[in-house]
Amino acid sequence: MMRKQLLFVLTLVLLASCRQTETEPIAPVHPIPDEKQLAWQDLEFYAFAHFNMNTFTNMEWGMGDEDPSLFNPTDFNPKQWAKVCKEAGMKGIIITAKHHDGFCLWPTATTEHSVKNAAWKDGKGDIIKEVSEAFRAEGLKFGVYLSPWDRNHSTYGTPEYISVFREQLRELLTNYGEIFEVWFDGANGGTGFYGGANEERRVDKKNYYDWPSTIEIVRELQPNAVIFGDAGPDVRWVGNEHGFAYPTTWSNLMRDSIYGGMPEYSKKYSSGQENGTHWVPAEADVSIRPGWYYHAYEDHKVRSLPELLDIYYNSIGRNSSLLLNFPVDRTGQIHENDVQQLMKLVTKVKEDFSQKVSLSVSNLSASSENGEHMVGNLLQPEMETFWNPKSGELPATVTIDFGEEQTFNRFLVQENISLGQRVKSFELEIKNENGQWEPLAKETTIGYKRILRLPDTKTSAVRFTVHDAKESPVISHLAFYNAPKLLLPPTISRDKNGLVRFDLSEEGLLSFYTLDGSDPKTDGLAYENSFELIKPGTLKAVSKDPITGKFSEPITITFSLAKKKWVVIAPEKDANHLIDDDPSTNYTSKQNRASIDMGETQEVSGFTYYPMQTRYMSGLIKDFEFYTSLDGKNWQKAASGEFGNIANSPIEQQVEFEPRTARYIRLVAKSTTDGQAATFAEIGVLLTE
Repeated sequence: MMRKQLLFVLTLVLLASCRQTETEPIAPVHPIPDEKQLAWQDLEFYAFAHFNMNTFTNMEWGMGDEDPSLFNPTDFNPKQWAKVCKEAGMKGIIITAKHHDGFCLWPTATTEHSVKNAAWKDGKGDIIKEVSEAFRAEGLKFGVYLSPWDRNHSTYGTPEYISVFREQLRELLTNYGEIFEVWFDGANGGTGFYGGANEERRVDKKNYYDWPSTIEIVRELQPNAVIFGDAGPDVRWVGNEHGFAYPTTWSNLMRDSIYGGMPEYSKKYSSGQENGTHWVPAEADVSIRPGWYYHAYEDHKVRSLPELLDIYYNSIGRNSSLLLNFPVDRTGQIHENDVQQLMKLVTKVKEDFSQKVSLSVSNLSASSENGEHMVGNLLQPEMETFWNPKSGELPATVTIDFGEEQTFNRFLVQENISLGQRVKSFELEIKNENGQWEPLAKETTIGYKRILRLPDTKTSAVRFTVHDAKESPVISHLAFYNAPKLLLPPTISRDKNGLVRFDLSEEGLLSFYTLDGSDPKTDGLAYENSFELIKPGTLKAVSKDPITGKFSEPITITFSLAKKKWVVIAPEKDANHLIDDDPSTNYTSKQNRASIDMGETQEVSGFTYYPMQTRYMSGLIKDFEFYTSLDGKNWQKAASGEFGNIANSPIEQQVEFEPRTARYIRLVAKSTTDGQAATFAEIGVLLTE
């Protein structure tokens, strides 16, 4: 009898155990991505190439009246593009097959405004063919940008043009192999050449293109391609051109409420909506330079490494992909300055994620688990495996007990988006020295991937809590990393009063400097607060990581006389921008000159001119005369000449002359690069040593 009772009890225990490990089915939270959207999401990082007629006319938006023969790259090499992208870990490229000016990079049958009438290869070339083949040879994907707007075509604005546009689309989707993304711009309608009409043509952006019928063409010819547009239908614009998604970024979108070029899109829809009806994830597009197309005068304006890192973490790290644009130059290659900055970004990102905090299943515990969807699944990067708490349990918590103190400053977390985007808010807490939990970060959405840049954090345990979600969360992966400091030399500025300030690339770095030409690594003063430097001098500085003991490369800045006592003698407003030691501000002189009282006599041996630094520059001085005076009435010419190539290289210009005593200085613009009134960012003087 006892044996039968014992067997019965054991059976009950086993049945109870089986029931405890049963996996409750998880219903998807709609909308959810389809297969092509999931495949696209895995790409994360790929290239944009703006290379077209605008490259050769120095424009951003051409009017459509350009001579096709102007298109003539001198050393077109798409293999270079592909090798650069592959080395950077980018997964493919999207090229501007036709921009708003209507010039087609392939020998289309729809217009004469194409490469078939270019000087390049005597009209027998095909840019699209060569680029697509070069990228596929490297195992990379290929996509096309086709502007719906056409400022060249005579029929734009009529029903006839829609047939032209769709035939161009068919050519691109039929003749160049598999396409991974078709990109439609929201800019359409306005002034243009239009076959010689030279007029303004507006269209009903919502209805003119009959987008459902156009989308059917893509689905028919390239069923695996995603379609990009303000309203998708597959991928949406992030709503800005600086490459940032939002702290709260939903992949859900009220798609039926949107159309391409919608004025209120950026403010109302670009971050997605929690209750969105369709899955339309964000794509963050940004150029590596200020402009989308190549301009030689932007060669020195390629984005810095800190800027590019911000773009990476605010796009890929905020549930978006990153589409990084290269303005291919007139040779037909990605410019060396762009390549250099891209590789700096890639190297630093790899470095940031190279020091992963080691975790095992024994380090993890959860508030609850749903059968096979156990907390240990979080250690696997695959989306198919995930942690899911019991249904209805919120907040839901995962505790990570490192066993000993660990240091980290990056946190990565992902949802299994195949079941929908669910998390509405989450929190990270750390265990302090007293064994109490204290908050580290509070955020909202996760989506495909969320990466947090955190302060250097040392703790023995972390608690990850989902406080709010649309349904029970499905978290596929989490990880901690200890990224090295971004060790760059300090950014150094000096204001009009001679106050010098250092800005460090990251918190926690130290900086050292010298003013006598010696090595700041060994002889430097520690920078603690801003300091005064009135007289001309050469400052050398380095940054130091106190944890590793490593130094940055040194930076050397040569300062001219500070402008503390200077006064601009001018009637125009904003004259003080000329001497505020801030190159981002400008002064425009209708008199085409700038006169300055330095406040006291100086032994002057030269001057400096910093041209306007805004994106769209004007009034850059080409031919100049420079004068000095003791009394502001009697002027003597000290120098004259030309600022050679300043239009293409708008950097600070320096001119030396025979030393002379002066209190007043005057720079006169005899001519400017564009015939507009002379502009000045800064003027300085060189003093006799």
